[in-house]
Amino acid sequence: MDLSLLRSLVTVADSGAITEAASRLGLTQPALTRRIQQLEQEFGVALLSRSRKGAELTDLGRLVEREARLLIDRYDALKQEVASQSNVEGGTVRIGGGATAVSFVLPDAIANYQREHPRVHFHVKEASSSEIASDVADGHLELGLVTQPVRTAGLEIEPILDDRIVLVAAAGNPLADAGTLSVESLDGQNFVGFEGGSAIRQIVDASLREAGVAINVIMELRSIPAILRMVATTDSLAFVSQLGVQGQDLVREIPVKKLTITRRLGLATRRGHALSPAASRFAERLLSARQSRV
Repeated sequence: MDLSLLRSLVTVADSGAITEAASRLGLTQPALTRRIQQLEQEFGVALLSRSRKGAELTDLGRLVEREARLLIDRYDALKQEVASQSNVEGGTVRIGGGATAVSFVLPDAIANYQREHPRVHFHVKEASSSEIASDVADGHLELGLVTQPVRTAGLEIEPILDDRIVLVAAAGNPLADAGTLSVESLDGQNFVGFEGGSAIRQIVDASLREAGVAINVIMELRSIPAILRMVATTDSLAFVSQLGVQGQDLVREIPVKKLTITRRLGLATRRGHALSPAASRFAERLLSARQSRV
């Protein structure tokens, strides 16, 4: 269906006369008449009736005119959205990450970016690294901040941040004032852990197994703020990202001898697929800052 034919019918309906409608459209009267005839042939019914008062829509003509306005509006909105998405000054960046990335990496990055590009919107999803990786591979997200390594096929991963995982305890916990702890002193201690199966939990568990330490996980939570508050109120211990400990006074970081736990966050994109201009520029910003963090 040629939308110019529908636009012609709508213009006739608005003006009430073929001559006036032709003038609005920049057409000759015969040219506009041919368009209306083409549209009538398309539907197989008469859409206009002519009288001394001008051109009037038939009952079926009014039905077509109502639907034509909806189709034209949707097309114009789609055209505007495509134009916006193709411009770095507009569009939406679809990005996802785990709790640490969404809480402590993206806020400043997005705020700095939007100061220069205020018309760019962000759709941010928080989920596990495996879910974010799948969403990027499937095209539901353009960018994903994920814990490496990632087993999802079809992705390109660029490292952007080495994240230290540190031991924390409540300020009133005796261990908080004991100075540097031995890794053996953690054996049998009560811990608040991240959800089982999460990337950061797997890294912590593997590091402790390698050190020959077995901890007692009494609770599993998803977010760092929730874990810190629980540690502060239950006197349990926890391993969390050092990013989440900075600038808060609920808990204290405790150094542990012979135990270094880190994870690498990477920026995932879909292999072989071009990013929108806004997402491409934002990805460049994230990657340009990695030298100081990796």
